[in-house]
Amino acid sequence: MTGAGEAEELSIGAVADRTGLSVHALRFYEREGLLVGPVRRTAGGRRRYTSFDVDWLLICVKLRASGMPLADLKQFAELVRRGPGNEAERLRLLDAHQRRVDAQIQALEECRSVIAWKVGVYAEHLARGEAGGLWDPTA
Repeated sequence: MTGAGEAEELSIGAVADRTGLSVHALRFYEREGLLVGPVRRTAGGRRRYTSFDVDWLLICVKLRASGMPLADLKQFAELVRRGPGNEAERLRLLDAHQRRVDAQIQALEECRSVIAWKVGVYAEHLARGEAGGLWDPTA
């Protein structure tokens, strides 16, 4: 248990549990410079993370899951590491990513609309007992 002002230290396994990342992925994130601070180590060389590291990793997980390229995530992490003064650059990166995600969502909604229409066609034909011959390549 940590007292006031002390940062909670977490093992790599605990961070894996909290973030959904594998231990291997956490090591990869560290090697690739995706963390904003250095990972502390015990005298025995074991990694020790803070709750700040976990919060940052949770953001990284969402950015990657939404398709942010690794190069953009690296650049974002580097900007954050540099500290105040580059917020406009960070915003440009995030804004560009948001536009890509919005375009993907729009494309998926269009796909869903076509699928819903086709489901309706099949359901209607099946309900009427007239499904035979729907896109039948042997007909």
